[in-house]
Amino acid sequence: MPTVSVKRDLLFKALGRTYTDEEFDELCFEFGLELDEITSEKEIISKEQGDKKAEGASDVVLYKIDVPANRYDLLCLEGLVRGLQVFKERIKAPLYKRVMPNGEIQKLIITEETAKIRPYAVAAVLRNIKFTKDRYDSFIELQEKLHQNICRKRALVAIGAHDLDSLSGPFTFTAKRPSDIKFKPLSKTKEYTACELMNIYKTDNHLKHYLHIIENKPLYPVIYDSNGVVLSMPPIINGNHSKITLNTRNVFIECTGTDFTKAKIVLDIIVTMFSEYCENQFTVEAAEVVFPNGKSYTFPELAYRKEMVRADLINKKVGIRETPENLAKLLTRMCLKSEVIGDGNQIEIEIPPTRADIIHACDIVEDAAIAYGYNNIQMTLPKTYTIANQFPLNKLTELLRHDMAAAGFTEALTFALCSQEDIADKLGVDISATKAVHISNPKTAEFQVARTTLLPGLLKTIAANRKMPLPLKLFEISDIVVKDSSRDVGARNYRHLCAVYYNKNPGFEIIHGLLDRIMQLLDVPPGEKKGGYVIKASEGPVLRPDELP
Repeated sequence: MPTVSVKRDLLFKALGRTYTDEEFDELCFEFGLELDEITSEKEIISKEQGDKKAEGASDVVLYKIDVPANRYDLLCLEGLVRGLQVFKERIKAPLYKRVMPNGEIQKLIITEETAKIRPYAVAAVLRNIKFTKDRYDSFIELQEKLHQNICRKRALVAIGAHDLDSLSGPFTFTAKRPSDIKFKPLSKTKEYTACELMNIYKTDNHLKHYLHIIENKPLYPVIYDSNGVVLSMPPIINGNHSKITLNTRNVFIECTGTDFTKAKIVLDIIVTMFSEYCENQFTVEAAEVVFPNGKSYTFPELAYRKEMVRADLINKKVGIRETPENLAKLLTRMCLKSEVIGDGNQIEIEIPPTRADIIHACDIVEDAAIAYGYNNIQMTLPKTYTIANQFPLNKLTELLRHDMAAAGFTEALTFALCSQEDIADKLGVDISATKAVHISNPKTAEFQVARTTLLPGLLKTIAANRKMPLPLKLFEISDIVVKDSSRDVGARNYRHLCAVYYNKNPGFEIIHGLLDRIMQLLDVPPGEKKGGYVIKASEGPVLRPDELP
């Protein structure tokens, strides 16, 4: 869950009243949020870097609030305050409007060179906006929160905000060779080529995480104005020429990306949150985007849509008995303007552009439950009787664990994910022959694939415990995962048992005896007849004859 840090005094001023910490914690819970921590900038720095580094830092009290990952409208102070005020019925949810400019509309032209890098772009203008230091900080913080959340660390969408008065439209979104792009980036005093910037930002703690998105591409995306001034090189950095300041009055916002839908959502969120500070509140000036095929679209969409949900469905799913009128009132408190229509059991809900999280009727039911209050829902026994039974495979596994332990073996519990080396190179097997399920974006080299055998985990456990007195007798009963195209998820789990005996002498009779005991417990007779088992000598990549003692 994303965590939003807001200044307590600023929050209370915007809410129009003060709360004790306990009261605000309760308010957050009622609204479906959680007050995670009460701290300050000085306290945070002191914890992370020590007291010396914290000297001179602000003592202003900060509330850290956990917000649901899909509530993009609550990722800044403005959205949080607006949501709470509507929830407490102190204000009505605002109506967001897109307006056409008095003069020529701002135009963003996308060229065909962007097709293989970042093919989509949307744009809008916040006209006659007034920034203060706190508003400016909140504006920047919202962009960062969106980048980390819905934008997936700028891979899907990158946001750029520019001082429109320092630029001249129309704007062009194109892609060029890195050596052909040269501009002065934010916070720099001279111009650099794109190649030079990529080298500089490799040591930048903030920007180095985004370089991989375009680093190996032959062309880099870039946005110019009509005079050739660089606005930004998405998704890395904006140009210094058009940076916004406290004196900026007209803001041109562009969102480029690989996901058109998310780009539109991100633009809608930013303009709805900060149009509050425009001269004409909650109005956003439209911008035109021309795609390579010649088609043009006007953004932001700021689309409202209607959904229908029956009152009895909400009552049934939540477990309450409320009239349709009361349910409509509850939903209106969640910024979902609702009214009863038709036969008196049908509720019409208006979904605003800020609520991209409302996709299905169940999302509406959830909001009704939040507004009603989870603590107010009466606890009842289920009307159906069921008898719980342990899953047969798990029951067998538990029984085997007890008997393995009784045989003198110690259970190990190893990771289900491992490196490709563990299941391939170290076992003398080609990775393509393992049918391993690969992790698409592994965080570390230790967790690249799902294990296809339990043996590497036990061997690594032995390697980490070589100082322990011998013998080491370990076992594990867990799942392995292999690809299976016949399954809807493309993979299948198998329950495996693996045991290892580690000592100065081989101890084959120990493992042999353990195997016989397991087969006896499973009622599998020795011998090839009647589905029995036999032990045969064999060669494999794990143990080769030249390595045997």
